[in-house]
Amino acid sequence: MGQQQLLLIVLGVIVVGIAVVVGINLFNANAISANRDAVVSDLNNLGAMAQQYYKKPASMGGGANSFTGWTIPTGLDSTANGTYTISTAGNNTSVVITGVGTENGNDKSTKVKAVATVTKTAITVSIEN
Repeated sequence: MGQQQLLLIVLGVIVVGIAVVVGINLFNANAISANRDAVVSDLNNLGAMAQQYYKKPASMGGGANSFTGWTIPTGLDSTANGTYTISTAGNNTSVVITGVGTENGNDKSTKVKAVATVTKTAITVSIEN
């Protein structure tokens, strides 16, 4: 082979290597974003369940205008998207649900994390990582 052919082969290998690295980085970024979106979606669903409990009369198994006594339903505290805990449930006007995802977040060392604050009329989700 001539020098020109060898140079083209080396150049081709370098271009393919760079393309593979860029592809892996894009895949990882998409996995993090998808997990974050899934955790936020789960938090919104759990928040809606908490609001239903709040509005339901005590005679029907609800909270009668209180979040006191609401727990995350069995099987929904840990899903393929992450794990969910109630970090504040002491008062009767709001509840805070924390979701920790399965993928490492933007800092690459801690998991994706989002927190939902649920009141009788609103669900506010903030993303921490």
